[in-house]
Amino acid sequence: MHTSAPNDGMPGVSASSAKGRWLIASAVLGSGVAFLDGTVVNVALPTIARDLDTGLAGQQWVVDGYMLTLSALLLTGGVAGDRYGRRAVFVGGLIVFAIASIACGLAPTIEWLVVARLVQGVAAAALVPGSLALVNAGIREEERGQAVGLWAGMSGATSALGPFVGGWLVDAASWRWVFFLSVPIALVAVAITLRHIDESKEPGVAGRPDIPGAVTIMLGLAGVIVALIEGPSRGWTPWIIAIGIAGVVLLVVFVLIELRTPAPLLELSMFRSAQFTGANATTLLVYAALGGALFLVALQLQQSLGYSALEAGAAMVPNTVVMLFGSSLSGRVAQKTGPRIPMTVGPVIAGIGLALMARIVPGASYLGAVFPAVILFGVGMTITVAPLTAAALAAVDDAHAGAASGVNNAVSRIAGLLAVAVLPAVAGISAGPGQPLGPGFTTAMLISAAFCALGGVVAAFTIRSGTGFRPQVTPTVNAACQDPATRVRSSTSG
Repeated sequence: MHTSAPNDGMPGVSASSAKGRWLIASAVLGSGVAFLDGTVVNVALPTIARDLDTGLAGQQWVVDGYMLTLSALLLTGGVAGDRYGRRAVFVGGLIVFAIASIACGLAPTIEWLVVARLVQGVAAAALVPGSLALVNAGIREEERGQAVGLWAGMSGATSALGPFVGGWLVDAASWRWVFFLSVPIALVAVAITLRHIDESKEPGVAGRPDIPGAVTIMLGLAGVIVALIEGPSRGWTPWIIAIGIAGVVLLVVFVLIELRTPAPLLELSMFRSAQFTGANATTLLVYAALGGALFLVALQLQQSLGYSALEAGAAMVPNTVVMLFGSSLSGRVAQKTGPRIPMTVGPVIAGIGLALMARIVPGASYLGAVFPAVILFGVGMTITVAPLTAAALAAVDDAHAGAASGVNNAVSRIAGLLAVAVLPAVAGISAGPGQPLGPGFTTAMLISAAFCALGGVVAAFTIRSGTGFRPQVTPTVNAACQDPATRVRSSTSG
């Protein structure tokens, strides 16, 4: 197969052609397994804990092991595709993901499972940016917006189905099938990609990749997460404290490396913009609230209220349905108002929804406590997520648009990673295998609600009133629920 690139004069293929449909199908399946694995696991956690005899710390690691390597290597994965070939990196990611998924499903111990999840995250860091990059490189320019919209919608649908499918598999078969499910999907994507998709690289990519930066941020985050998870469960021993301090030191070293390297993983100069910093601060606060809350709600429904895995998964479906079908309307509203208003109002509404989740306690009914909270939270997030990337991208130069979007997405994932590690300890939750979460759950939901609302306050003071919003394709990575690319330059400021 020949090599093409989006910027080398090759027009690409039509999205409606057979080749274009195969390309989109492969991208959707590739991103789908990564997004699915990020949502399907939560409902299986109580069963995993009982089967592998682990407590809350083990459940946290099952989630954070995956998020740790994914968050740290997201930017590296996108750069690797541009440099070494998008198809090659994408296929490699799929194969490793399939192998790691089998290892997860066969795990005899919690330690085995966590290691396999770490490997899954490495593979997902190649899949998530690679899927969108393939679409952006292979579809002709005038049809890319439509193709990316289709990719985003179908990938989002995969995420939405995750909790329901995961719950059904746990109840009907075993939690192990939650991981085995990814294997045939990944292999089908490999077959389609190798048969129907041409290789592409970004012309002019030179210099050494920022390997020291990638390794340093991954080890730094790992040290911090180890301390935050193991400290409350095992006690703050000198070793755990030392690991936490080492993690912080490595994160400082990462910043120093990025300031000195000619081709940094993270372009720190972007943070000179108050709007860029504010948009990412809002992202950090909102996604921390989202990640921590959804992790604990899945446990609360099963371990405290006695829901089955399927019932717990189905309970959260209204949230994802609202986000899927409301995102288009939210985008149109943001086009008229600019990102500032929805980024201010949306987190506050989502925060109210999280505050209502504090009422999800033993004896509470689904319609009286769970459903209203889930719906309101979904409405708030739907209003919020579309403009987040828009505000970040509008704050930087065109040359940094892709990097800015990648940073915004990495921030959202790191926020969830930290929340899962920190929130249970701060709220006083220390449940054993299958045990109720206790009153700490209510505290955790109120903390999450406050974080979410604070995100809206930050947006109100940092996002320029004249910042515009419109869909635009950027060759980068995006969260499942984010608009795949949103950027406009505004001459007005406020």
